[in-house]
Amino acid sequence: MSRRPDLLNAPIRPTLVRMTVPMMLGIVSLMLFNLADIWFVAQLGTEPMAALAFTFPVSFSVVSLAIGLGVGTSATLARLIGSGSSDSAARLATDNLLLTALLMVVVGLLGQHFADPVFRWMGAAPELMPLIDAYMEVWFAGSMFLVLNMVCNSTFRASGDTRLSASIMLLSSLLNIILDPLLIFGWGPIPAMGIRGAAIASVIAWAVTFLLALHLLYYRKRMLLLTLPAFKPMLANWRKLLSISLPASLSNMMTPLANGILTSLVAVHGAEAVAAFGAGSRIESLSLLVCLALSMTLPPFISQNFGALKVERVRAAYRVAIRFALVWQLLIFAVLVMASGAIAGLFSNDPDVARWLQMWILIVPAGFGFQAITFLSASSFNALHQPMRAMRISLFRLFLMYVPLGWLGNHFFGLTGMFAALVVANAMTAIVASLWMRRYLKTLETESSLVPVS
Repeated sequence: MSRRPDLLNAPIRPTLVRMTVPMMLGIVSLMLFNLADIWFVAQLGTEPMAALAFTFPVSFSVVSLAIGLGVGTSATLARLIGSGSSDSAARLATDNLLLTALLMVVVGLLGQHFADPVFRWMGAAPELMPLIDAYMEVWFAGSMFLVLNMVCNSTFRASGDTRLSASIMLLSSLLNIILDPLLIFGWGPIPAMGIRGAAIASVIAWAVTFLLALHLLYYRKRMLLLTLPAFKPMLANWRKLLSISLPASLSNMMTPLANGILTSLVAVHGAEAVAAFGAGSRIESLSLLVCLALSMTLPPFISQNFGALKVERVRAAYRVAIRFALVWQLLIFAVLVMASGAIAGLFSNDPDVARWLQMWILIVPAGFGFQAITFLSASSFNALHQPMRAMRISLFRLFLMYVPLGWLGNHFFGLTGMFAALVVANAMTAIVASLWMRRYLKTLETESSLVPVS
């Protein structure tokens, strides 16, 4: 068996740093994966690019399911590893991959059957439908490999090995970047396949890295079993995984819905404001990159120590993560403010777009530290096997704070008021989430102190 990082005894801060840095590279590689698809398809013309844009909401729904399954995988496996139950962890990891494959067969078949009516309902023009179909037929057929890949990566992270996880993500991105131009435009004996080629390139990249991940999980990590599962224990493992995965998936699906509502509010101020708001979303993703990586590495650390009943280490890790998020995002905000004019000019030559974007940069990132606290708290609750608490945090932020306060700010003070309201929404949610987490950890610490030491 390969040597796993010691998440139960190693110093907390250096351990989290060592785990988080590779995940930052992995997340950047995923961004490059998607950017490559967009860039190469854009060379085909406006209609293929528009068709690809229509596929994003549907593909994001499947990715949300994958993220949820990954959250459930990480939380359940890491807790078993922390408690010393390596055999049970291997059984659960195997059952989890089987469950994922079965779910994705169903999702793929439903996607193939309902794709046309869904895209027509979304407003896709008739001339775009052949392009959308050409892409989504392949995408749905191969989406199983995407989700299985993400679940395997979560299994690596559950053991504390973020380097392997990030390496798999990077390899997938490189394969896609190499295959995209070959299959989209053709080369030598390879015919030009247009937008369908982009989907085929993605599926090949996912399939190759999934097979590599399986090999590593079985031979290096010893976290897969070749024996057939017993039916009742397998169902128990599936229930355990889905109890965390389904709420996490739903939480992820709520984010684009809330953003869609906010975009409709911004649209009242014109196309320039919408363009600036969209550019702001891209800046937001990059600004939160480090804390997003931390939100993927903190849960395995918490779950392993939770399984080992080391609640004080859980509390200390959460405290380190929160303090880091506030300081780091404050530094990012300062940099953005100082470079606001230059950044706005990079995104657009239109003075109205640049003006709105600069206003966004001067206000909204002030709340990014609070936003990071919110998603770090939610991921920590998932790691502690409290998925409903995590989902309540997300729903509280999006639909009791973010959207209502954004609407009020926009109604009374215009777009500037809306931007300021988003900062207030993030701050209030962060306070509630951190207080809730601290109270829960205090309860856990009291309960763990009553457990007799064997």
